[in-house]
Amino acid sequence: RYIEFCKASIPTRFEFSGMKIVVDCAHGATYHIAPHVFSEVGAEVIVIGAEPNGLNINDECGATKPEKLVAAVLANKADFGIALDGDGDRLVMVDHKGEIVDGDELIYIIAKSRLDAEQMSGPVVGTLMTNLGMEHGLKELGITLLRAKVGDRYVMEMMNDHKGILGGENSGHIICLDRTTTGDGIIAALQVMAEMHDSGRTLHELKSGMQKYPQVLINIKTIKTVNLDGNETIQKSVHAVEEKLGNKGRVLLRASGTEPLIRVMVEGEDADLVNNCARQLAEDVKKVIGA
Repeated sequence: RYIEFCKASIPTRFEFSGMKIVVDCAHGATYHIAPHVFSEVGAEVIVIGAEPNGLNINDECGATKPEKLVAAVLANKADFGIALDGDGDRLVMVDHKGEIVDGDELIYIIAKSRLDAEQMSGPVVGTLMTNLGMEHGLKELGITLLRAKVGDRYVMEMMNDHKGILGGENSGHIICLDRTTTGDGIIAALQVMAEMHDSGRTLHELKSGMQKYPQVLINIKTIKTVNLDGNETIQKSVHAVEEKLGNKGRVLLRASGTEPLIRVMVEGEDADLVNNCARQLAEDVKKVIGA
């Protein structure tokens, strides 16, 4: 049974009685499974988003829209919340203060847990969009972060190429190859719960091990293909921003693979500087492409 498979991803010594959690199943594939998994490991489970009608999957709920989970966690004074998406391969969590804990923070928590248990192997694989704060947090632990193209299949490819056991995306796709063969939101949540149990720390305390950097993403519509790397004006603008940010920030400029958009992303420690740099770089790109 899949329920037993999920439960077997953590040691049988773990008992989560006394934990009150809210689980949002996104009116999707896990609506019948997830509540049983978490209740069978001892947690008190409050379930939302578990009434699929064939049309309401991911509709203002689940990992892609965790606001209802935030409200439910606070209203029920729960220890934390678990949001899955429609097909169950994404996980976003909410701590007892109502703060959303995204994929980057969850991967960091699991990586530190594996390291403390002397079970960490290989690098962690993220994507081009993985927050720089996670990279710096992992570096402090002595763990290397590799960046794949956006998309969990690219993460998986790089994990296999570099013999990694942990990877994923900030959207909540989390792959624990030492526990299963693909991304699985329920199994990822159990790994975080196990670390809470072992460490005696709350989800809020565990996520504080890394500092997420402010990140600004601006999408620019374009009607023509632009060679971003080969355009001297654009590259000068990119280098100017990189100079301002130094080693406390980064710039990502890329064309969308699915839409007629150029994505300008800037992140760094200083929120005001990040905002100003992102706006300036976006304006420079617009001038070049005539947007």
